[in-house]
Amino acid sequence: MSEGLQQGNATVNVKHESGASSPASGVGTAESRSVPSGQSLSELLLQLEDYSPTLPDAVTAHYLNTAGLEASDPRVVRLVSLAAQKFLSDITNDALQHCKMRGAGQSKKATKDKRYTLTMEDLTPALQEYGINVKKPHYFV
Repeated sequence: MSEGLQQGNATVNVKHESGASSPASGVGTAESRSVPSGQSLSELLLQLEDYSPTLPDAVTAHYLNTAGLEASDPRVVRLVSLAAQKFLSDITNDALQHCKMRGAGQSKKATKDKRYTLTMEDLTPALQEYGINVKKPHYFV
């Protein structure tokens, strides 16, 4: 299935597999998508030059090269870094919500000094929401 996005005179065709819609794919099934105006897109690209993402450019460039993409423009690498940072942030936020929901009925102590620990028990359902299946390894004694 392909969708056409139009902005002024330009048309962008986005192809994706049918039945593979997930929150991580970034492409939904809506018939029309709003594309930012050219001015706001150019502002974003200018802001990317000064932005230092959490994931270093070298790490992102390495994985892009491993995937077969040689990005000569550093703004592309930073844009992918920003998207990856958003993806990781969404997953960890979902895992935190799972942790809070799981611990909501256990104790009624003071919540202002409450510390949370990221565990596989909380991370697994958060990843499953994005179509990533994780299984714990078997430990041998």
